[in-house]
Amino acid sequence: GIGKCVALELARRNARTILACRSRERGQVALEEIRAATGNPSVLLRLLDTSSMASVRAFARDILHHEERLDVLVNNAGVTGLPFTITPEGLEQTFATNYLGHFLLTNLLLG
Repeated sequence: GIGKCVALELARRNARTILACRSRERGQVALEEIRAATGNPSVLLRLLDTSSMASVRAFARDILHHEERLDVLVNNAGVTGLPFTITPEGLEQTFATNYLGHFLLTNLLLG
């Protein structure tokens, strides 16, 4: 999708690129494809589920702890057409995934 295309282009420009993926398996496939296409070894995979505020907080802590700086953040995760579902944290899943997770992540990474 769009996120993979953006990550591929950033990696082509030799950027250290972090793929924030909900699925380790799908993320690993994308990571290998991007590394192979670009020759950039600085493409990394980190797990992130934007519907889970705990996952967002853990991801942000990891980035702030391990990364020297963050120049670009692309908030791209999104879902549509899901049945009404409440997350374990009591949030409506689509709203949490498409808005709240991105908002929290951006604010946590701004410092």
